Amino acid sequence: MTELVLYALLFLLLIGHTLMASKMYMAVHKDSSLSLREKNDWKLKALIFPAYYFGQYKKSKK
Repeated sequence: MTELVLYALLFLLLIGHTLMASKMYMAVHKDSSLSLREKNDWKLKALIFPAYYFGQYKKSKK
């Protein structure tokens, strides 16, 4: 039973990570003020720690 709970939590974390990365990916892709290199840098960061870097991206746009 504990394995099932562990796998469910792991699955929820993975889905959350994926959704946050895709949200940041779309926001960066729509930003026309960034160069291609800057877009690629932000997109790569989105794959690693999407919640943290999405916050950093939003702060840099203010």
